[in-house]
Amino acid sequence: MQREMQQAADAGYSLAGIQGGKTAWGTWELVVVMQRNSDSTSRTEYRLLATIKTSTMEEELQRAGNAGFLYRAQTSLDKETIVILERNRDLESIQRIEYKLLATTKTSTMQQELLAATAAGFNFAGVTVAEHLFGGKEVVTILSRPAIGN
Repeated sequence: MQREMQQAADAGYSLAGIQGGKTAWGTWELVVVMQRNSDSTSRTEYRLLATIKTSTMEEELQRAGNAGFLYRAQTSLDKETIVILERNRDLESIQRIEYKLLATTKTSTMQQELLAATAAGFNFAGVTVAEHLFGGKEVVTILSRPAIGN
């Protein structure tokens, strides 16, 4: 999917939206909508992250943030959380981003963690409800802020 998104971006398209879910035939599918930019000289680079473990997702998000990738969208697909990030390939200097991923089954816990994260300067990026690896569902929230020392 990342390869197809990059090919579309190279042809002047940008991400408009994503959604993951079951099709009418019961199979899981990720739908990515790309739309043509009025400025077809876009030099956007996309990165798609997909993982079952939230700790792995947070590590991958941080690596991408260190490389200057900005959060664009997220969804869940079966037990995987999927995040799409982008960056401008033409920028001379990279603005590093620090990401924080919060995941819990309790909304009261999420509220406390969100309050603490926003007090530390993080901004809300996105939220999904994903199937948990061990059954049940969890709320997965992603926050970001400019990395200290940029």
